[in-house]
Amino acid sequence: MTNPGGRARIRETNADIPAPMKKALGIDLGAARVGLALSDDLGMMAHPLETVQVKAAGDLAAYVARVIQREKVEVVVIGLPRNMDGSHGPAAQKTREFGEKLRGKAPACEIRYWDERMTSVAAQKALHEMGRNVKKSRPVIDQVAAQMILQGYLDSQAMRME
Repeated sequence: MTNPGGRARIRETNADIPAPMKKALGIDLGAARVGLALSDDLGMMAHPLETVQVKAAGDLAAYVARVIQREKVEVVVIGLPRNMDGSHGPAAQKTREFGEKLRGKAPACEIRYWDERMTSVAAQKALHEMGRNVKKSRPVIDQVAAQMILQGYLDSQAMRME
């Protein structure tokens, strides 16, 4: 658009500015240990947070809900185990049951599922490549797997915004 003076008028709009990412928590759910990872405040980078011993946590969903509240998390990304052919087995059902229980404890939080195939193997490989003994790194592996799950989700969201 031009004005009578011949200069182009600039119309300010927020239409081209992407919506801010939401702070997210990644979960690698296991029978004995659960890895947690947290995004930065911009929702761009995932960082290992902690490994939770399932038996010590008692009510795991309540424990995670407290983490959600403490860290002001808006989105939870839970690794969904799939068989190599893409089908869902009993572990996927347990994961969805945990997700529903968590939704009841943290209803304001959005729950997402993310394909976690091979994340534990990739986490072990990454730690090995960094020179860490895999057996001694067992507690950290779950955190790194959660970080990989969360980072995959964050990257997919960033791609959608471009």
